[in-house]
Amino acid sequence: MTERRYRPCVGVMLLNAHGLAFIGKRRAKNERDRATQRFEWQMPQGGIDDGETPREAALRELYEETNVRSVEPLGEIDRWLSYELPPEAGGRWAGKYIGQTQRWFAFRFVGKDSEIDVVRPAGGAHQQEFDEWRWERLSLLPELIVPFKRPVYEQVVAEFAQLCTPPKK
Repeated sequence: MTERRYRPCVGVMLLNAHGLAFIGKRRAKNERDRATQRFEWQMPQGGIDDGETPREAALRELYEETNVRSVEPLGEIDRWLSYELPPEAGGRWAGKYIGQTQRWFAFRFVGKDSEIDVVRPAGGAHQQEFDEWRWERLSLLPELIVPFKRPVYEQVVAEFAQLCTPPKK
């Protein structure tokens, strides 16, 4: 019997010059996704490929989901944050992973909003994750994510709150 474990992933908090965070509205892929539409917003996240560092994965996932490359590093949470998937959310990982464990990174977006393209991310080379996007206050992020990820979002917001101050000119 194989041990069920956590899938190693990364999460990205992308902050603009006003201290607001990027969030994307997840594209509904099936009826289960449509049933959770009240909690359809999230920050970019994804798995770590073999041979990839968490920071490399964070930058890759950010590009693959948003088309964004114009960033400056702001911070990293120096521990893994984990959540368990409820049975109805297991999907393709059912029986293999019990949840995800994530390293979170914060980056300052230094490009123009026109660089962000969630419909044709990575220049159209990656599957679309989001239908739309917006900049949001950090304090609202935990309310917008599916409930089983909320404790992780609360920790991410608490860890990165001091980074939300717009940079001094």
